[in-house]
Amino acid sequence: MKDRKLRALFLCTGNSCRSQMAEGWTRHLKGDHVEAWSAGIEKHGMNPHAVRVMAEAGVDLSGGHSKTVAELPVRDFDYVVTVCGHAHEHCPLFPGKARVVHAGFDDPPRLAEAVEGEEAKLDCYRRVRDEIRAFVERLPESLEERNIPHE
Repeated sequence: MKDRKLRALFLCTGNSCRSQMAEGWTRHLKGDHVEAWSAGIEKHGMNPHAVRVMAEAGVDLSGGHSKTVAELPVRDFDYVVTVCGHAHEHCPLFPGKARVVHAGFDDPPRLAEAVEGEEAKLDCYRRVRDEIRAFVERLPESLEERNIPHE
């Protein structure tokens, strides 16, 4: 693996928010060492609030799109990082040596349902954005710490 970057897939239910944020942060912060992808168990479309709060932090997700694992051009991953419980429970099997790691984060749209006002809703997205950034900043160590068997 010394001749190529570590390949990580961030998997979520709909590939609209958390997995997109994780891919964006990884490309932005760790692009020299990690090749990042994101996908969903299904497609829900890009979440505009996620795109907005990532742009505030200097990461452009506007060119991205929601996709499933079947649509990815690469399937030879070193790690598959599930960022929500549903994706972890329904994670498809990956051929080869891919290790499934669960790094669950709260669902910003669900958090935003509980608050009033646009700024308060965006704050829910910002909090999860910052938590994902902290996880990504520690790559690849954060993957090894969470490397548990997938059942």
